[in-house]
Amino acid sequence: MKLSFIGAIAAITTALAPVAALAEYPERDVRMVVPWGAGGGTDGIVRKVTTLAEEPLGGTIYVENIEGGNSATGVGQVMSARPDGYTIGALTYDSIVTVPWQGMLPSYQMDKLDLIARITSEADAIIVDADSDYQTLDDLIEAAKADPGNVRVGVQNLGGRVHLTLLQLQQLTGAEFRIVSYPGGAAPQKEALLSDEVDVVLTSLGDFANLIEDGTARGIVEFSDAKNPTYDVPTAEEAGIDLLNGSFIVLVAPAGTPEDVVASLEAAYHEAYDSPEFQDWLATIGVTPNWLAGDELDAWAEDTAQGLFTQMDGLVEAGVLTK
Repeated sequence: MKLSFIGAIAAITTALAPVAALAEYPERDVRMVVPWGAGGGTDGIVRKVTTLAEEPLGGTIYVENIEGGNSATGVGQVMSARPDGYTIGALTYDSIVTVPWQGMLPSYQMDKLDLIARITSEADAIIVDADSDYQTLDDLIEAAKADPGNVRVGVQNLGGRVHLTLLQLQQLTGAEFRIVSYPGGAAPQKEALLSDEVDVVLTSLGDFANLIEDGTARGIVEFSDAKNPTYDVPTAEEAGIDLLNGSFIVLVAPAGTPEDVVASLEAAYHEAYDSPEFQDWLATIGVTPNWLAGDELDAWAEDTAQGLFTQMDGLVEAGVLTK
């Protein structure tokens, strides 16, 4: 009797095993790690597209902001998470370039992540007060050459992406600017421009969307090879400068996440990305939608990182940048 009972339990367990194995993903809430503070540009975009991705995925995705180390803290948590599809994350320029180049996360290796999709590109841009005498990039360069160190340019973190863009601009043109740093991000840059504390700022057009829309500020160049769909600002090519740089958002999962789970996440976010609601919303904040996935995404990430590493190493050798 006892053996029969045990055998029956074993048979039931065996019969149920395939059912458990075939359970549909997701069975519980998915955690999306944003390695920046709440309320910022990256946070806003990721929250918007994630909300729209929940329905096609068939489950809840909640966003958690993990700040610190220029995104290293949050990225580290994604890298070390269980690769089951229930922890995913969002990478930006700093996550792919600054953190590994500066060695800010000793355990950092891109092969610890599976890339899902790139959803946006946001090129660096030079922005001036609406009443500025600088109408074009050429006007700005000529002024900086005529009076070296007098034209004041507001950037964010020294050693960060926009600082690197400005250093490259100086190197390419021979212009010399006075660089003023505002680590707090775009908000203090806005105050500095409006109060004439600086002559121009370097950040994204999206960061200054409200001031551009109300006519208080305007862009004179965007360091992109794609025309911004929201603002009529010359691209780097149109301005005659061979310089491309900017941020982006790439969605990732821990390496080893099952391929079918990654495919489900990619499909859900692609549907959210393609939705008129998301596309129209991006247009209101001046950010360029720029989907890329699969092998092309892997190649782009590798080429982007290595290319910028080479440029920054060259600036270090030239004594322009410190590592």
